[in-house]
Amino acid sequence: MSKVHINGITRDATLEEQAELDALQTAYINDAPNRKLNEIKKIRLQKLIETDFYALGDVTMSDAMKTYRQNMRDIPANHTDEEAYDALLARDSDGKLTHSVWSKP
Repeated sequence: MSKVHINGITRDATLEEQAELDALQTAYINDAPNRKLNEIKKIRLQKLIETDFYALGDVTMSDAMKTYRQNMRDIPANHTDEEAYDALLARDSDGKLTHSVWSKP
């Protein structure tokens, strides 16, 4: 049986509390793919923001940049499972994203 901490008091969990804690933990674990996808979408948005100036009317966007920006927009459709999310979120020892999709032209 696990312990619960309520208002600074620690005690053994009741069976009902343990069941609720187990359900919450299971729900959190099962939601991992959604949390990873949300993180990927945040990174993607930042990458798009960093290249938005290329889309201004007085700037000629290269085909490579057009492809890069399209690839950013296509990430959710092209990467659809937790294994792909893990690959997209992989970082090197310096904390930099390592998947090639993030590399700007």
